[in-house]
Amino acid sequence: MAFYNVQSGDVPVLKQLADEYSMSDNFHQSVMGGTGANHVMLGTGDAIFWSDGQGNPTVPPSHIANPNPLPGTDDVYTVDLNFDGNFTNCADPTQPGIKPITDYLESLPYHPSPNCQPNHYYMVNNDSPGFLPDGTVDTAGIAKGGSVPPTNVKTIGEALNEKNISWAYYGGAYAAAVALQHDPTSTNPGVQVGAAYCNICNFESYATAIMGDPAQRAAHVKDTNDFFAAIDSEDLPAVSFVKPDGLLDGHPASSKFDLFEGMVKKIADHLSAKPDLMAETAFIITLDEGGGFYDSGYIQPLDFFGDGPRIPLIIVSAFTKGGHVNHTYTDHVSILKFIERNWNLKPLTGRSRDNLPNPISHKDNVYVPQNSPAIGDLFDMFDFDHGNGQGQSGQHGEK
Repeated sequence: MAFYNVQSGDVPVLKQLADEYSMSDNFHQSVMGGTGANHVMLGTGDAIFWSDGQGNPTVPPSHIANPNPLPGTDDVYTVDLNFDGNFTNCADPTQPGIKPITDYLESLPYHPSPNCQPNHYYMVNNDSPGFLPDGTVDTAGIAKGGSVPPTNVKTIGEALNEKNISWAYYGGAYAAAVALQHDPTSTNPGVQVGAAYCNICNFESYATAIMGDPAQRAAHVKDTNDFFAAIDSEDLPAVSFVKPDGLLDGHPASSKFDLFEGMVKKIADHLSAKPDLMAETAFIITLDEGGGFYDSGYIQPLDFFGDGPRIPLIIVSAFTKGGHVNHTYTDHVSILKFIERNWNLKPLTGRSRDNLPNPISHKDNVYVPQNSPAIGDLFDMFDFDHGNGQGQSGQHGEK
């Protein structure tokens, strides 16, 4: 964790892009929880739950959260949410820690639904996906509760498939992770780097329809090296998700933020080298979570799972030039809403957050929707009437 002062030269790549294009100061992580849960929300607009692997909810063998303090303490959880408490039956108010949250939601003027189905133990933190990198099921991990069984919760990949829209998830060191899985004692550095692949970041690794289907996996789950090759050959899918490996993603303790900036700059440079491709591309830059417990920005309660604190969002596009700050309330699922609006897709399921309306903002407080719960679809960060992005509409403020 660190404090970055962009006016003093910190994070210069992101500052330059924000100055030239558009950023949000009201974009949030979707889950008040960890990396895995937030990536799942990015791909599904929902939380996944422990099941029998066929979509039927069952009780996890372990890793059930209990935020009640241990006897004799006031700051040590019985089952710590940050480490082992990955699942919660949030429809049962008798379960530890549930009632205070659901009572709070009920007390709000707009009464948001917890969105918790009975007897479902939802993943609220970081449990590994049920599929290993090569697509085999992690039966040993599932038996211990450290990997969640394969899910049938619908993902954005499945929705894009239904409309024959090309897409791919590009994970840093994914190819090496497959090689390392098959040869775990290898001393080859090109194989060992597979340990830096983020399995909990690939939301499709939880999904039977994609990761459990060899043809789908080969077509849509790729390495970041494949991403740059696709740009250079101008064969980029219509929708691409790119996750750097753990050495380059800026995560504290495993990376540095200037390495993440280096990855961002490399993508921007490759796109800029292909003007025709760049002219029709929106490069959306964000983080999975911020850890900003002391962030002073408004957090809109949407359901039991979140929202969480604000995180960065910058959109680089020929239609976002102008150095504007957008104030519309958005979160990870806003990216899904953007994809769905742009390609005329329906919300993923009847309960996913992409069903929520776009915010109606009050002129005296543009950060808080009047029609909560509501999240934007990012379209008001663009000016599609002017390719240079000047005179953008929506809730903006000059930088």
